[in-house]
Amino acid sequence: MADRYLWLLPEPAAEAFIARMGGTALLSGEERARCERALSPDLRRRRLAGRLLARHALAERSGRPPGAWRFRTAGDGRPEPEPAHDGLRFNLTHTDDLIACVVTDSGRACGVDAEASPAGPDALAHLPRFFAPAERAEVERAPREERAALVAAYWVLKEAYLKALGTGLRRELSTIAFTHPSGAPRIAVFDSRRPTSDWHFDLIRPAPGQVLAVAAERARPDGLTTTVLSR
Repeated sequence: MADRYLWLLPEPAAEAFIARMGGTALLSGEERARCERALSPDLRRRRLAGRLLARHALAERSGRPPGAWRFRTAGDGRPEPEPAHDGLRFNLTHTDDLIACVVTDSGRACGVDAEASPAGPDALAHLPRFFAPAERAEVERAPREERAALVAAYWVLKEAYLKALGTGLRRELSTIAFTHPSGAPRIAVFDSRRPTSDWHFDLIRPAPGQVLAVAAERARPDGLTTTVLSR
């Protein structure tokens, strides 16, 4: 039985999706302003598509129309439905090629992050210094041709987990250690600041050159349902 729901919107389908959703008509004035503050047209489009994707996903899970959803900014900076509806929670991410939204119910925290994979040369050179010692050791032991993909996987897992917690990158990444995401039957996290036994992580590759992680509280191992929106 599914308990977390992931919607994927590939970048080439974003314009058509925005048009189907009515453009900016569903957004609040604050949301419109935030989208317009983005310097590049590509980023403005991704922000708009993300806000509309959240409404679409929440409508699919609740039966409430997309235009009925409004959001508040929680103390940690993440958007939450306002008013709360059936304990639904959501989280968004976007990259150059993908916009994604995850939804959970029963008030369970969730986070999602997507990045290019394998990591680029700069990321491969600099990101591991922020990892936990065990993760750095795994990267160093990995065959050279696998290291960049491993670094990208660790990064999205950390981002998704911290987004679910609501801390973002204000936490030190070295205080959180994941098991080898390509070598373990189940991805586990060891957080020096909190118990972590009630978390489940999904690591998927939606398309060549992409890696995505979902973090969800009190989730079933086989409980992820994924929907890809096309043109």
